Formats: sequence, C-alpha cells, structure tokens
Amino acid sequence: MNKKIDNSIINGPILGSMLMYFLTLLLGSFFQQLYNISDTLIVGNVLGPEGLASVGGSSAIIVNIFVGIFMGLSSGATVIIAQFYGAKRHEEVSKAVHTAIALAIVGGLIITYLGYTFSRRIIILMDTAPDIIDSSVTYLRIFFMGMVFNFVYNIGAGILRAVGDSKRPLYVLIVSCFINIFLDILFVVHFKMGVAGAAIATIICQFISACIIIFLLTKANDSYKLILSKIRFDVLILLKIISIGFPAAIQSTMYTFSNLLIQTSINGFGLNYIAAWAAYGKLDSIFWMGVNSLGIAVTTFSGQNYGAGKLDRVKESTKCAFGIALSITIPITIIFYVWAAQLLSFFTPGSPETITIGVQMMHFLAPFYFTFLGVEIFSGTLRGMGTAIIPMIITLCGICALRIVWIKGVFPFYPQIETIEASYPITWITTTILFLFYYTYYMKFKATKVIK
Repeated sequence: MNKKIDNSIINGPILGSMLMYFLTLLLGSFFQQLYNISDTLIVGNVLGPEGLASVGGSSAIIVNIFVGIFMGLSSGATVIIAQFYGAKRHEEVSKAVHTAIALAIVGGLIITYLGYTFSRRIIILMDTAPDIIDSSVTYLRIFFMGMVFNFVYNIGAGILRAVGDSKRPLYVLIVSCFINIFLDILFVVHFKMGVAGAAIATIICQFISACIIIFLLTKANDSYKLILSKIRFDVLILLKIISIGFPAAIQSTMYTFSNLLIQTSINGFGLNYIAAWAAYGKLDSIFWMGVNSLGIAVTTFSGQNYGAGKLDRVKESTKCAFGIALSITIPITIIFYVWAAQLLSFFTPGSPETITIGVQMMHFLAPFYFTFLGVEIFSGTLRGMGTAIIPMIITLCGICALRIVWIKGVFPFYPQIETIEASYPITWITTTILFLFYYTYYMKFKATKVIK
C-alpha cells in the first residue's frame, strides 16, 4: 500500500537530487510569480500608476500579513509530515495530512472574515494616498474571499512537497497561471473591471488550484492519501504543528509588520515612489522565489533525513544549498543592476519618473542579495529538524526589531529613500551572522537525537 520513500532525498548523492528538487520548485515559483506579476503588468499598463499602486502597494503588504500568519502555521505541518514520512511512521503521516487540511479550511474562513472586515481601516492607517484608498479596499475585499481556496492549495502542495513530490504542484501552478493571465485580460482589458477584475481572476484560479490539489491527494496510494470524511483535528498532531508553526507565524507576521512600516514610510514620498516600489517588488520577487524555493528544498531534505536519523546528510544538505544559492544569486544581481531600467519599463512604460526612482532602488539593493542567503538556508535546515523558537527569536531581533528601530530611530533624522533602503542590507547581514553562530552551536552540541 505504501510506496518507498524517495531515495533521492534520504539516499544517494545529495547535490544532484537537491538540485533537481530545487529546480522543480523554482519553476513552480516562477509560475507563481508569473501568476502574481500578470496582475501587476496588466493593471499597470491598463490603469497606470494608480492601478499599480492599488494592487502592489499597501494591498500587497496587508495580504502578506494575513497570509503569512497561516503559512507560518502550515509550515509546521510540512515539517511534521516530512519527519514522519522520513521515519516511515505512516499512521502519523495520515493524521497530520487530515489535520493540516482542517487547519487550512478553518484558517481560511477566519482570515477571510478578518481581511474583509478590517481592510479599509488598515489601508487608512498605512497613510495610503487618498486617491487609491477605495480601489485598494475593493481589491483586498474581493481577494480575501478566496482565502480558503488559497490555503487549501498551499497546504496541499506543501504536503506533496514534504513527501518528495515537487512535480505535481508545479503542474497545477502552470495550469492556474495561464488561466489567471487569460482571466486578467478578459476582466481588466476586455470588460474594463479595473482592480476588481484582477482580484476576481485571482480567486477563480485559486479555486481551480484547490480543487485539483484535493483531487490529487484523494487519489494518492500512500500514507498521505486524503479521505474527505476524515478531515478533522487530531489534538496531539495539531499541538506538534503549532509548536513548530506558531513561532514561524509570529516570525512571518513581525517580518511583514516591519515591511509595513517601510511601506508606510515610502507612502509619504508620493504616488511615483509607491508605484516604483511596487514595480521593483515584482522584480525583486524573482530573487525571493529562488531563495524561498531553496528554503523549501533544504527544509524537506533536512526534515526527511533527520526523521530517518541521518544527521550527516542534514549537514551536507545545508552545504549543497549554499552552493546552489550562490549560483543563482550572482547572475540575478548582475542582471538587475545592468538592465534595471529596461525591466522596470515593462510595468510603467509611460512613467519615466517612476522608472528613474525604481532604478535607484534596484541599484542600491541588488548588490546585497547574497547577504540574505544564510537567513533562508540556516533557518530552513533548523526548521526541518523541528527547532523553531530560537530561529524565531533570531529573526525577530535581527530583522524585525532592528528594522523597526532603524525606521523609527534613524529615518526621522535622515528622511531620504536611501535611509529606508539601507534597513534591508543592515538587517540581512546581522541576521545571517546570528544564524551562523546558532547553526554551528546547534549542530555541534544539540543535534544528537533523531525524531522520537
């Protein structure tokens, strides 16, 4: 009934198998970003800077806050499933799968209510430009109506990746991506529905993705098979998920909150700066989709190998992840620095001032991308091994708290855009150093036992 665990994760050469797993995740992330960028491209070109700022400015930060809370919690489920699957504890895998889906449904309903109810208040609190408040609220309220679908897809895809299957989530993303582009063009360009059309297109695609992923899980012939009648919370499994996922949720929330302060500070510079930051953010997501995919890969590899009692392979996975990270970060940095203006012009072709501002942002930040790699890789390894509290504290102090102190303590005295931008490399470097010390300590003195 139960298939063998994928040998490419717990047996054989690590670099090749991690690279293939990562590339599949990266391709999936590419389509996820294409999925998101299509909204921005179409809205930006059809509706101009105001539409772009409505979809990609404060709205994007608010979505990240709510979604980040759940995705942090769901990461606990992914780690638990990977560890149980690596240890061949099939009954616990099944309980974790059904608990995770229940968490996605309940969490989606809660965040739908909160997001719909408080969107306008938060938009106003962020000092959003008055001329885009109504359109931002419209986009958000429609977007939040699809949270259950969003969460079910993401947790379902996380389940498949936790057991080593990164291909089928990719296929689902490809299908939904092209559907989203088609619907964006239909609703925004043809029917002239504005930002509401972009939001409706997104939730339709999320619904389709959720249905497909549920179908795949119900047809599985393994311990992670989903049986709809068994979707419920298992208290012990839920507590395990929360013990890992809650610190990650706090970390994600505080991380996004610090970015919210940055967005609020940028809002004070006016519409062109908001639009430039939104456009740069979509290009910046190309880098983040790479490191985030690598973070998922190293979490899966460390989780399954830790569950199987293979600590040496956990360490080797971390080393391989750094090699892969540098191989993608250096080319991205060069491309972003050299062709910044050309890339930004795709989003705001008729706004030279916005492009000029965006070029300055890219030239300042892209050379520092490599300083963030340790944060994602070390935390991914540690998360896969089931330790969550100390990584949360490191991230909260090194990135969130320090960034908040910088914005509140330094920016008022030097109110330039460069001051805001400097908060990123300063916090990346600090947090990477902290993670390096803790990872070395943990692997040397603490990581002596496998999952019990």
